[in-house]
Formats: sequence, structure tokens, C-alpha cells
Amino acid sequence: MTASLEEYLKTIYILIIEKGSARVTDIADTLGYKKPSVNRALKILKEEKLIDYEAYKDISLTTKGENLAKDIVRKHNALKAFLIEVLNVDKDKAEEEAKLMKHAISESTLNSLEEYIQTIVDVEKFVCNYNPKNSRCKKCINESFKKRIKLKKIDNNNKS
Repeated sequence: MTASLEEYLKTIYILIIEKGSARVTDIADTLGYKKPSVNRALKILKEEKLIDYEAYKDISLTTKGENLAKDIVRKHNALKAFLIEVLNVDKDKAEEEAKLMKHAISESTLNSLEEYIQTIVDVEKFVCNYNPKNSRCKKCINESFKKRIKLKKIDNNNKS
């Protein structure tokens, strides 16, 4: 699957979670694409049996599509967390870099990265018992990172 189609699938998944549904207009607005481009991509995703879609109706993910979308989001979140927390990359830059990197990372490397992230994140502070494969944890992780970054800045200022 191409990086572009993965981005469409991820967008559909996130729209369904956030809005309860995904439509061509929503996808076009989110990605900044024209509707005919979105329709071409949806046709391919439907042929691959990753979505259920009929013109002018809501788009839904098949089980196969949902599993693949969750995996794409998992990769993105792990890479973004690593870039922000370990490498201190700016949040916006980390978002863009994670988008590019997630298409190239292997499953074994991703697993190693997730294990490493668990060693640097204080998992006992998470109400949800942090699990990198659980999309509900994203909010907790982002809040923890923001607090740790603030503490690092304060600590660095105190040292100077």
C-alpha cells in the first residue's frame, strides 16, 4: 500500500473516532485534497476490501481496514513520541517527520521503539495503564510529555 493510501486510511479512522463518521468532504477538508482525488483513493481502498463505501454515504472501515489503520496510527504515535520526548523535536516538526517515517519502519523496530518509550515514560502515572497499542492512551502520553518538557526547561534554567 502506498504512503498516500495509508494516510487516507488513517484519516478515515480518526474521523470515525472523533466525529462518529467519515465522508468524502471530511476527508478532502482534513487532507486538503479535492473530492475527485479522494474518490479515486476510496475506490482503491474499497477494491482492497479496507473500506465499505457507496457514493454520498458514510464511509466505514472493514475489520481488515480498521486493523491496518490502528497499526498506522500506532506507528505514527510511537515515532512522534520518540521524536518529542527523546530527541526534543518541536511538536509540529515531529508530526511531519512521523508522517514520513511511519511508512518505512519495520514491525520489529517499532516494537523495540515502543519498549524503549515504556522505559522512559513513568507508566504508573497513567490511569489507563499505558499500552502503546491502545489509542486511548494518546492523550495521557501527550500530557505527560508536556509536563516533562516543562520540567526539563525549568531544570535547565536552574543549572545556568
